[in-house]
Amino acid sequence: MGDIVDFEPVLIGAALPVQALEQHRDWLLSAPRDVELQSFHGYDQLNGDWSGAVAEAKRQLDGHTGRLGIHGPFWGFTIHSQDPDIRAVVTTRMMQALDVCAALGATQMVIHSPYGTWDDFNLDGYQGAREMVIENTRLTLAEVVARAVDDGVELVMENIADRNPHDRRILAEALGDGVQLSVDTGHANWAHHATGAPPVDYFIRLAGARLAHVHLQDTDGHADRHWSIGEGNIAWTAVFREIAALGGVPRPVLELRDHTRIPASFAYLRGLGLVR
Repeated sequence: MGDIVDFEPVLIGAALPVQALEQHRDWLLSAPRDVELQSFHGYDQLNGDWSGAVAEAKRQLDGHTGRLGIHGPFWGFTIHSQDPDIRAVVTTRMMQALDVCAALGATQMVIHSPYGTWDDFNLDGYQGAREMVIENTRLTLAEVVARAVDDGVELVMENIADRNPHDRRILAEALGDGVQLSVDTGHANWAHHATGAPPVDYFIRLAGARLAHVHLQDTDGHADRHWSIGEGNIAWTAVFREIAALGGVPRPVLELRDHTRIPASFAYLRGLGLVR
């Protein structure tokens, strides 16, 4: 017997590079679906002329009535570096990405958590280590958070190698209301199977009212697969039950390695009665 669905289907959208928007445009405009643009997170993109990509995104999303966000920069750095010179570079990259948000009219930006598996086992072995992570992150992002709040852009911190979802929530709370949480289902499933982290639905639940964004991707728990939904072993009914319990506030978006599998993923979840 399958899982019993005792909640209303959740409206989902997709995370896509600008060049993939045209292929999925009809579906994205069929309802107020959330869109996350993933063409503005590389240093080469942010240092270059991104105006053409912004113009094309606006053209493809003309008529879109959902919420729009971007994936912020993350390659080559963490947000909690002890080195002030590195922190300055990270701040610059984040501010460049906020420039993109302003040009697009985007209201959300995904950033990456600084925590890893090592941290959960070792931070408590060093006096003040947890506080140092929070302080270094605050020093990196203080100017970014202030501008994001002024611009009406919500920063959402995504779990990457996090083993303990409580740490990320505590960090977000320390940074203020301008920083909320994102859960990547594939990352959480990997952490569950590979490191003994809680299952995916626990990551959703423990984020609580701060959960503002969800990356939907399937995995077998061995690696960050970004498979089409249904190809892995995530308990999707449990995941969407927790998302639905939050009243539809988070932005749930399909984030697949193969963008052509978005219709199949949507059909799979809709077949289970979980999404619309």
